[in-house]
Amino acid sequence: MNKNLDEFRSDGSEIGRPPGSKKGLAGYFKKTFASFENKGYRFYYASMAGHWSSMSMLSVARSQLAYDITQSGAVLGLVSLANAIPMLLLSLPGGSIADRVPKKMVVQLAQVGSALFSLAVTISIIIGYLNPAHPESWWVLVACSVLQGADMALQMPSRQAILSELVSEKHLMNAISLNNLGMNVFRIFMPALAGFIVDGFGPAVAYGLMTLFYVLAAVSMVFVPDTYKPRKLQKQSSMADVADAWRYVRTEKSILIVLVFTVIATVLGAPYMQLLPMFTSGIFDKGATGMGILITISGIGAILGSFILASLSNRRRATLMLVSTLIMSTALLGFAFSQWWYLSLFLIMFVGAGSTGQMALGTSLVQYYVKPEYRGRVLSFQMMSWGFGGLGTYFAGEFGDRIGVQWSIGGLALILVVITLFVLLTSTRLRKMD
Repeated sequence: MNKNLDEFRSDGSEIGRPPGSKKGLAGYFKKTFASFENKGYRFYYASMAGHWSSMSMLSVARSQLAYDITQSGAVLGLVSLANAIPMLLLSLPGGSIADRVPKKMVVQLAQVGSALFSLAVTISIIIGYLNPAHPESWWVLVACSVLQGADMALQMPSRQAILSELVSEKHLMNAISLNNLGMNVFRIFMPALAGFIVDGFGPAVAYGLMTLFYVLAAVSMVFVPDTYKPRKLQKQSSMADVADAWRYVRTEKSILIVLVFTVIATVLGAPYMQLLPMFTSGIFDKGATGMGILITISGIGAILGSFILASLSNRRRATLMLVSTLIMSTALLGFAFSQWWYLSLFLIMFVGAGSTGQMALGTSLVQYYVKPEYRGRVLSFQMMSWGFGGLGTYFAGEFGDRIGVQWSIGGLALILVVITLFVLLTSTRLRKMD
């Protein structure tokens, strides 16, 4: 056991005290923000804040720039596909790395890489190449999406698994929910800021600011304490490690159902985000600023959902995951066919709330039920859902050019509603998971 870590890690005694120890609003907030009593988690959270800021801005700046250059939904889908392929190919090796290499080091190196990729796009814009005057220049965004996808695939299992080493088991659901809360707080401010900057000052300024945030994230990660040393695995290849983890998952039927459902929910529910320029510019004529506002409102809904999750006990989490997905998919169905701006703003708030519930609860279930020696690799299976989500976005973009983005996104949302209702009504195994 790492004694240095023990100075930062809580034993979980702060949660679950008798109600009389803290009453009223103070007691509520103490329980909701309990993980922040852990010093190591606070440094980790600061590092993630820089990462969330950049990623929230990227969701607006990259999609709007690609659409301004090409006016094509297919290219938007291709940019997403370029990000998805390395996530599909490298998420499993990333999980093996998380179980073999110190997780803090993996996250730090990935953050430095993210800063370099963002800087490359900034320079391409500044020198005058990456803009609508050069219609072929969108390849730069595709190339950087490939690199960013690889970077994300290799770091995400470590970034998720390190939480269970920084906080106690009793804090884990709280820490994951606070992570989602923080991510969505930045989804309120940063997309709107990115849209304002892109429309007012140009995409180069937005990408330059993203680069700065990535640098700050890497610096903050230096102060996160070293976590437990990885367990010594048998001397076998990374793919043999992955195969071993897959055999383990196949014996844990409930975890397998959670993983499969997560992939389905992401493939059908995530593509709308990358295709938002087709709504904001093509239907509502709101530009990058309108796209930022939509993502901001979605973030407000996600924050409300995260607050609720952070305050809940570890009960009926699988059922809540399914209910959250049902809320998300139903709201997304309405959003897809909405012709009124203010109705779309209202509906996307519920899309954000349901989405964060589905993601946080799914991750919590995996981390809670999976054995520690398999955690990084099993989380990598879950991270692959974002790769499959990119494939979904590619096809949604293609269909969006042919049948319209409303029918493309609306059709995916309707399928997800039907699947979620089916699982909710038929899977007793999943409903019994706490």
